[in-house]
Amino acid sequence: MFHQNMKNPRFQNSYLIFYVHSFYIIGVISIILIFGSLAECKVSSSSKLNNFDYTAINCRKHSAILTEFDAVGDGKTLNTKAFNSAITKLSQYANDGGSLLIVPPGKWLTGSFNLTNHFTLFIQKGAVILASQSQDEADWPQLPILPSYGRGREKNEPVGRSSSLIFGTNLTDVIITGNNGTIDGQGSVWWEKFKNDQLKITRPYLIELMYSDQIQISNLNLINSPNWFVHPIYSSNIIVNGLTIRAPVDVPNTDGINPDSSTNVRIEDNYIESGDDCIAIKSGWNEYGIKFGKPSQHIIIRRLTCISPKSAMIALGSEMSGGIEDVRVEDLTAINTEAAVRIKSAVGRGGFVKDIFVKGMNLNTMKSVFSMTGSYADHSDSKFDPKAALPNVTGINFRDVTAKNVTIAGELKGISNDPFTGICISNATIEMFVNKDADKVKLPWNCTDVSGVTSNVVPKPCELLPEKKVDCSFPNDKLPIENVQFKTCSI
Repeated sequence: MFHQNMKNPRFQNSYLIFYVHSFYIIGVISIILIFGSLAECKVSSSSKLNNFDYTAINCRKHSAILTEFDAVGDGKTLNTKAFNSAITKLSQYANDGGSLLIVPPGKWLTGSFNLTNHFTLFIQKGAVILASQSQDEADWPQLPILPSYGRGREKNEPVGRSSSLIFGTNLTDVIITGNNGTIDGQGSVWWEKFKNDQLKITRPYLIELMYSDQIQISNLNLINSPNWFVHPIYSSNIIVNGLTIRAPVDVPNTDGINPDSSTNVRIEDNYIESGDDCIAIKSGWNEYGIKFGKPSQHIIIRRLTCISPKSAMIALGSEMSGGIEDVRVEDLTAINTEAAVRIKSAVGRGGFVKDIFVKGMNLNTMKSVFSMTGSYADHSDSKFDPKAALPNVTGINFRDVTAKNVTIAGELKGISNDPFTGICISNATIEMFVNKDADKVKLPWNCTDVSGVTSNVVPKPCELLPEKKVDCSFPNDKLPIENVQFKTCSI
């Protein structure tokens, strides 16, 4: 019937009209589908880059490249708007598999920007995020003071503080990673102003995440932060690994990694050169930290290499008024560093430092190996209670230590009416530095207001730490954060 009707001129015309009309409709539909698909690809495809894999606690369904948001990687063009636009756009996918923003090779100048939930910032090899050196509040918004500190750390007045370069608060599942990309804080202008007391508020950190859960910061080069480099605060379930952190060794307060009033933290395989502590565990300052009452706890630190001629490889405090407990440290290397693991506290701090376990330190060229002080008296204000706010320092364990070229084996100074107790040191061999030109040789140990035991320690410790056959404790159980496994994600 079809072939017969095709011979009819009227049918031929009708069929031609139907065919053209159908083709037009199909064409319109195709155009809609094509442009709709392209619009979706704007934030869901990384086709401009070669495929690559990376490891993360969570993979993402959607992704975008920073250049899709008019960013220019010339090291001169300010890209704050591009970062904010990209992250705002990608935030709509938080509940649809999450999103990833790729920072490609180039130099990307920017002011402070905020992250979002279920989000990954991926900095490629050859990419450098450059912090703006402008002091304008537009680049560095002012934040309120931290409730556990009571004021900005660098001013005596209860003024604010600058937002970090990369900031986030009340987030879940946030990742900052890459394949050895770089974040450069360009801190020299801040260092100079701090040195000359020209700052009105606290210098910005490089990365700060507040009140957040499920954090990964990994596989990056971090350099020249204006202040602390990595500062998770009031947060939980944190992994920081594979970082190379560098700051000039003569610049103060350039701490590497500072977990603060945070819990369930895993810090592994990091290399840090700093003008201050390579790692500092904190939990608030004096009466403000006591009132806030959020300890730093359940923290494991492994395979750290540190260079810090003026400070410690790991510091506990000095702001520890909310308490620090259950810290497990192993397989550490320090070179040309003032102290290994140092406890810093003072009258007025309150709080506690307890259940600290350190195993396996390889140290070379140190001022002191074991360092504790109860007189680190830098206070937020004069409102602390000098009678009631006494710190409780107890249960401090060190084992398996090898050290060479050491000036002081141990400098352990508690508080006269509040001694540090439960100190244990076992299997430690310390080779002292001998200065043949010195008029007076320093004693290898200096101990006051402490108590505990030692076993197989050379040189012989002070009388307050008598010899007893013992292996100092180290937990055998695993912290929950140790069970978190990385996934292999593909772009």
